[in-house]
Amino acid sequence: MEEDARYLKKKIKTGAIDVHPTQSAIVVHFEVEATILGEAGDAMLGENKQSQKTIMIKNLSVGTDLRKLSEVVVEKCNLIHPSKVPELEQLLYYLQTRKVTVNTESVEQEMERIRQATSRFDDIDEIQEKADLNELESYVDLLYDDMKTKTKGTSLILQLARNPDNLAELIENEMVLGALSRVLREDWKKSIDLCTNIVYIFFCFSSFSEFHSILLQYKIGSSCLQIIENELKRFEYWNDELAKKKKTAIDEKSEESQKAFLKSEKKFEVVIHKQEQLLRVSVYL
Repeated sequence: MEEDARYLKKKIKTGAIDVHPTQSAIVVHFEVEATILGEAGDAMLGENKQSQKTIMIKNLSVGTDLRKLSEVVVEKCNLIHPSKVPELEQLLYYLQTRKVTVNTESVEQEMERIRQATSRFDDIDEIQEKADLNELESYVDLLYDDMKTKTKGTSLILQLARNPDNLAELIENEMVLGALSRVLREDWKKSIDLCTNIVYIFFCFSSFSEFHSILLQYKIGSSCLQIIENELKRFEYWNDELAKKKKTAIDEKSEESQKAFLKSEKKFEVVIHKQEQLLRVSVYL
């Protein structure tokens, strides 16, 4: 069947448009219909996927020309038909008035709550390079390289995710979420640092209830349970191995066996520290 499949046909059906529940943004719902065609043009396999795109509306003020802004949004987003301009204008008006009546104190309290939640994991190692949201695409490219480069990419994305102001844009980017979930699914056993970074990123998303659907979509909860179970088994194995080396050092009473035990003990402490970070963030998520 794979040899007969030659062409991929995609069709996008636009759906409803709505305001984002908390951000100054418009949410566009759409359906992607993907069909694999054979050489004769007959459909061999089809799949429909519901999706959405979040359009951030910046610098929206009382004096904003909503009709003009609606036309600009439609012009830049081909998912919204020009006939939707009046409806979009009404949604923008709602955003405009909602923004005026926002309780600034409650927003600040929510931001502080997120900062306090993520401060539990301040001891998680981060690289010195400063992340820039404008470089997000290049960070995603790093996730397709070797393990060291993947870990660097996730660390940079984690820096962005720890700032609540960046979460909406990160959530909007399906390429980022897809790449992160793929790397977590494929490589979580290969690098504890890589795994910790990705789980921590999704923890940042979990701090906002409106992003919980993302966690469900990418099955992050089940992945965390699998990670916790595996790490507990790892701990038992490492602990048993260390106990064996300690016993050997005591029985043999040689300088070589004593050095081997001390070296393993030091390595064990470093690994356990990293494991504790991973377990903490996995449990909190």
